[in-house]
Amino acid sequence: MSLLPDRHPQKDFFILDISDVVPKDDTASMEHPMFSLATKPDMRHLLYKSGENSLEIIPSSLGLPSIKDKDILIFCISQLMHRKNRGEEIGKRVRFSARELMMATNRNTDGREYKRVEKAFQRLQGTQFKTSIRTGNKKEVRIFSLIDEGGYVMREEGEWRLDYCEVVLSDWFMRAIEANEVVSISEDYFRLRRPLERRIYEIARKHCGSQKRWHIKLANLQDKTGSNAPLKKFRLNIRQIIEGDHLPFYTLELTSDDLVIFRPRQNRVTIAADIVLPDWAQEKAREIAREKGWDYHALRANWMNFAHEATSKGNPPKNAGAAFVAYCKKQDNLRK
Repeated sequence: MSLLPDRHPQKDFFILDISDVVPKDDTASMEHPMFSLATKPDMRHLLYKSGENSLEIIPSSLGLPSIKDKDILIFCISQLMHRKNRGEEIGKRVRFSARELMMATNRNTDGREYKRVEKAFQRLQGTQFKTSIRTGNKKEVRIFSLIDEGGYVMREEGEWRLDYCEVVLSDWFMRAIEANEVVSISEDYFRLRRPLERRIYEIARKHCGSQKRWHIKLANLQDKTGSNAPLKKFRLNIRQIIEGDHLPFYTLELTSDDLVIFRPRQNRVTIAADIVLPDWAQEKAREIAREKGWDYHALRANWMNFAHEATSKGNPPKNAGAAFVAYCKKQDNLRK
């Protein structure tokens, strides 16, 4: 099964500059199976234990939040971390247009997706979690929802039109953001078709990272994914993922004794250290782009690809802002 198509190869730069935002996921929910892999309403009452940590999940009237519902949280975390890295103040309340969400998470922008987002808000807010999982430097037993509020505002312009969406994250999630307990993920995460593929990628990103290899027994991996399939079926699903070979940055191997081995791809770099461009450099680069007839975002994307690849090889730019401006100055003038 192939990757989903890239539905928005040309971003809409008249809205929030989502091309600048690196997708980020929180490490606590990557570690634990907090989201259902089912594609239909999942009404199970779940209890997971791992060492001293426990997680009890009581579904909403619409069922458990799905792994695709998590796109909303990833989007919000990514926006907040982007602002935080730029030195801006952040809070629990995140406001955005539905179109921004759809484009950033590789969804269609038709009316059906807006309805799905509304249902996702209900599952994220209505499902109750009881956990002793630690975020930040605190550990407590607490009952909470993943978001305190979620919804959208309509504006009357002859007819009612969607104006913006708004999410209020839980304190549990905010502590993870404030403590920087997040990691960058590949944009191709949103192109993975199977819910299990997304969950496997999260586990690989969390536990393997940039190590040469990481391994886990198949039964233990199944527990970490939250899959309720028989082990025989889960084994088949893993083999299909291995055969498809679509996981960003990682490859899998399943041995004859049911050991699953994760390794980073050697010939492809999709995750590198974050590179933050200061405001002055972006303003100067936009000015140069206008003067030379270039699309600023194309220049920025090209330089970022180069910088990330150099960083992954141990040669990060010493001054990202100056290096980016110098790169822009070297480009041909398209107006001549």
